[in-house]
Amino acid sequence: MKNSNGQTDSSQRRRVLLVDDDPSLLRLLSLRLTAIGLVVECASSGEQAVGLVPQFRPHLVVTDLRMGEMDGLALFRYLQQHYPLLPVIILTAHGTIAEAVEATRQGVFGFLTKPFDSKELIAQVEQALDLAGEPHAESEPGDQPDWRAEIITRSQSMEQLLQEVQRVAQGDASLFIHGESGTGKELIARAVHRVSPRAQGPFVAVNCSAIPAELLESELFGHVRGAFSGAVASRDGLFRSADGGTLFLDEIGDMPALFQVKLLRALQEQRIRPVGANQDIPVDVRMISASHHDLDALVEAGDFRQDLYYRLNVVTLSLPSLSERREDIPLLANHFLSRISPRYASRVKGFSAEALTALVQYDWPGNVRQLQNVVEQLTALSTTPIIPVRNVEKALKDKSALLPGFQEAREQFEREYLVELLQRVNGNVSQAARLAKRNRTEFYKLLKRHHLEPARFKQDAAGDSPG
Repeated sequence: MKNSNGQTDSSQRRRVLLVDDDPSLLRLLSLRLTAIGLVVECASSGEQAVGLVPQFRPHLVVTDLRMGEMDGLALFRYLQQHYPLLPVIILTAHGTIAEAVEATRQGVFGFLTKPFDSKELIAQVEQALDLAGEPHAESEPGDQPDWRAEIITRSQSMEQLLQEVQRVAQGDASLFIHGESGTGKELIARAVHRVSPRAQGPFVAVNCSAIPAELLESELFGHVRGAFSGAVASRDGLFRSADGGTLFLDEIGDMPALFQVKLLRALQEQRIRPVGANQDIPVDVRMISASHHDLDALVEAGDFRQDLYYRLNVVTLSLPSLSERREDIPLLANHFLSRISPRYASRVKGFSAEALTALVQYDWPGNVRQLQNVVEQLTALSTTPIIPVRNVEKALKDKSALLPGFQEAREQFEREYLVELLQRVNGNVSQAARLAKRNRTEFYKLLKRHHLEPARFKQDAAGDSPG
């Protein structure tokens, strides 16, 4: 990282731990690497290296293979267990094909035979550092404050965004988060909530595009008993569920025009009127909204109210696309792998250097969500402990990676199916269950899981509806 004078900022310089029992080689390596601007620490044994890692926090370890009690592979296995994102390059004067194959199979980043070419070493070191994450990113989540623990990053643009999050969270102004689909807008909204004075209150997230237009008012504002045919009990809406906390409205650009007026009034007055009620109810919520749409363009086209836009958009946070934070791709890929691998009882331990390079160079039109889907696909199909580049290249050509994950797609389909079914049968559960070929008990469980109330789909002879 260069400062304004074109010099390397010492606080941003990358750190390399050198491990070798040959003092002269350590001096030579140290000179080579400090000459290219790296911060270097030396250890004369594997045991000493283990003790240095927590204090020095290296971004890369370069170690000799043949040493005393803890050789290079033993050191690598220890580091892999405790610091899974820390890359290791192994040097040896006794290199054999078998040792190289075994080392790379276990996930060693690079393997060089002494005497090595300095240019080749530096090229491997620079490649490893380009793909490296912080050594404690996975193993010590406590290094990050709780409010941002879910956000995996070492990108400067994301760090600047998180600094903005911390500042704006202290007030109560409405926030608008703009970012492409799959960039993690809800994670940023949750971070705002967790670092805000409302952190002890509820956080309620709503995807406006997932709720049928005619149900949106009842979903957000609630309804009273008798508000429409079949409304046998009153129901609190999500505004009241978020009272004292934060309400996050995702995909606000998909909100129907008729409801935009009612939402504007609720935000201006901090009061809502449940469907069928005669009086308003005060609510205390901090509003965060988000969209992948260009709201300025929607306002210009007359599809989004300008006054509501100004009310929601007091402060804007812009979330970069994944292709704008490529340094986070190895971190995220390894993070997803560590979470997904146990689900498949997988023996996959990591990616080859070439595989990580291919992931970094891809443009990711589906952003972080697409990356997660690709990693899951690679984990499920891999037959080797280290995912090779050919598997990554095949997965990236597969258009299905742009689709949502299987569970996400299934949930979305189920909800849409149930909504359409209840609309067709006017909220009659017995009839809906018969058409779905499910018994009533199972059907009610499905409705409960998707927070759907049959009464809200019933219409009387006059055509009253919950909207």
